Amino acid sequence: MYQFLEQTAGDNMTSTVQTVTSGLTMRELGKLFERDNFNTYPVQENGHVVGLVSKFDLLTCFAFTPDHMVPHYDELMQRTVADVMTTEFIYVGKDTKLTRVLQLMVDHRIRSMPVIEADRRLSGIISREDVMRVLARCALVSD
Repeated sequence: MYQFLEQTAGDNMTSTVQTVTSGLTMRELGKLFERDNFNTYPVQENGHVVGLVSKFDLLTCFAFTPDHMVPHYDELMQRTVADVMTTEFIYVGKDTKLTRVLQLMVDHRIRSMPVIEADRRLSGIISREDVMRVLARCALVSD
């Protein structure tokens, strides 16, 4: 297991990442979620990550509250990612140790997080599955 202590996000991330733009409609976003079966997409503008949008964010369009009159479905589906995305989010750098990534995932119940360079450019994404794969590989080495 000592090998796990040396692993970094950059060494174990997925570097080809599907992203969306803030102008994408909820209808288009819903189709992407259905097609790709992802839970979250990084939102990119001009090469920089400006937020994250998740299935949960999409669902918030349909939440009922006493102060919120529900518009027609077609109206809701014309809302954009910019209307619902999360602009303050947890991310890591390529050099972040997987022990730290794992702790962030556990503490904040995160399924995946972007790996971002200092200039806010996306390098990749690290998921629970990536961390679990490294844990399994390191456990095999120590046996």
